[in-house]
Amino acid sequence: MLFEPDRHEALCDAAWEAARAREAIRAIVHDIEQDRVAEGGWRVHPLDAEGDPPRTGFKSLYLGSAGVLWALWYLQRQGAVELSIDPTADMEQVDAAYRADPDTGDVVPSYFLGEVGILLVLWRLTGSVPAADRLHALVEANIRNPTNEALWAAPGTMVAAWHLWEATGEARWRDLFLRNVEQLFRTWAFDAQAQCHVWTQDLYGKVVQYLGAGHGFAGNVYPLLKGASLLDEGRRELLHDRCVATLGATAKFEGDAVNWPPRLYAPRQGGQSVLMQWCHGAPGVVTALADFPPHRSPAMEAMLIGAGHAIWKAGPLSKGYGLCHGTAGNGHAFLTLYRRTGDVAWLERARAFAAHSIAQRDRMRQQHGRGRYTLWTGDPGLAVFLWHCLHGTAGLPGLDILH
Repeated sequence: MLFEPDRHEALCDAAWEAARAREAIRAIVHDIEQDRVAEGGWRVHPLDAEGDPPRTGFKSLYLGSAGVLWALWYLQRQGAVELSIDPTADMEQVDAAYRADPDTGDVVPSYFLGEVGILLVLWRLTGSVPAADRLHALVEANIRNPTNEALWAAPGTMVAAWHLWEATGEARWRDLFLRNVEQLFRTWAFDAQAQCHVWTQDLYGKVVQYLGAGHGFAGNVYPLLKGASLLDEGRRELLHDRCVATLGATAKFEGDAVNWPPRLYAPRQGGQSVLMQWCHGAPGVVTALADFPPHRSPAMEAMLIGAGHAIWKAGPLSKGYGLCHGTAGNGHAFLTLYRRTGDVAWLERARAFAAHSIAQRDRMRQQHGRGRYTLWTGDPGLAVFLWHCLHGTAGLPGLDILH
């Protein structure tokens, strides 16, 4: 079985309508602007309130104000909406608030949940030189982070170096990115039993080998593929060969469909869930491999197309509409395949998931009486997905797309 049916639901009857998508974007943005609290951020949604949320709300790119402000800024720049607030003016406040009351209890570098992601948005919106200098120091200090995955460690924070290199052309960012590349290749080890190269994560008290985009193999190869043009030819070939070999060795096939388990090896007791979402499973593999050369490996192309078939067969996620583990995140895989193949069927599937995501958002808002104001689990990420579906463009917000 490539997915667990009880984690998914049937597509709703609502058809894709461009006018409905545009209205949903405007409604989401209006709701975000209206529901802002006096401190300048947003209340934590009950579904994001695990543990003990910070008193002043979340500030991170993934879950907090930085991600929300970036989405508002991006949608206005794209011409999707007109704002009544100024995201640029507010980012300095978000940076200061994070250092005073960090999301996870401690100030951490983390691209998704910490200071690197916040500073990246601050730099993108303001061009702040001090923010860029702090960002450089943080990415450098995080190179040897033992978690060895995208959420906390170098495979995430090096993405900031890549964005700064692309935007500025400054040699310091290329050099910093390549130092991170060296760390990834040093820790990319051959597993004799699996007959492929994987990374080992020391994460949350467990030593594991994850495969997905959130914590494992796909998330680690993502920045390497993004910056492959900076690698010498031999290392670039090695990267491509290992991507094909590892994904081929760990894939689960069922007819024309493909998925990957969360971990290389199942726990000794209880087995492991079969997930079909961005952070673990085929959707994240597809988006992470977006920069793999399209005509280099027929085996890779077959796996990515098979992953798309599996995502479609599984249907929307019943958990919700977010990017990390929801319907919109899975829909981004279809947009990636549309850009890769030119086959309009993938765009149609993305739009079908978008229509369903709008319905899911409406249901959740009725249930909780409010929106969910985060980039990767809530409404701002959905708004960006809808905009990309309108225009047939690909790229995950705040990760692939930053301009």
